[in-house]
Amino acid sequence: MRLEQHKIKIIGRREYIDFPLLNIKQAEAKIDTGAYTCAIDCNHIELKTENNQQILTFRLFNNTYYQVEEFTRKKIKNSFGEMEERYIVKTLISIGKKKIHISISLSDRGNMRYPVLIGRRLLKGKFIVDVNLIYTNGLNIEMATKKYMYTKNKYRTTNSKLSNK
Repeated sequence: MRLEQHKIKIIGRREYIDFPLLNIKQAEAKIDTGAYTCAIDCNHIELKTENNQQILTFRLFNNTYYQVEEFTRKKIKNSFGEMEERYIVKTLISIGKKKIHISISLSDRGNMRYPVLIGRRLLKGKFIVDVNLIYTNGLNIEMATKKYMYTKNKYRTTNSKLSNK
């Protein structure tokens, strides 16, 4: 069990992530333990048929068009609690030093603050989310504890100075 704990990294409520296979670096992502799956901002989704093969083309938030032959469709509950059918594609995501093969849904997140949403399916067994932190780049547990203690002590010092005035 102890060996497993060292593989788990701590991340904050927001992180910069990479999608190496899509040539996307430093995409800002919301880490959402209330969401089950991951989603990426996408529009201009079109299903084409070439040589009896279905091909999905789409444009991601970086304004680059992509096309994939391997995809699925799935009904997913959106942020308003309504079911909607989305396309799911497989890709590689990098959070800190961890590289993970994931399935991610294509969703119009144009009205959302963050183009990428990371859900608990990806997080489980790999990351612990500390909502006090942002942009950790996947801290190991010892470093996160030190950072937390430093922040906590700094906060205490600031508050005690304020109360003495």
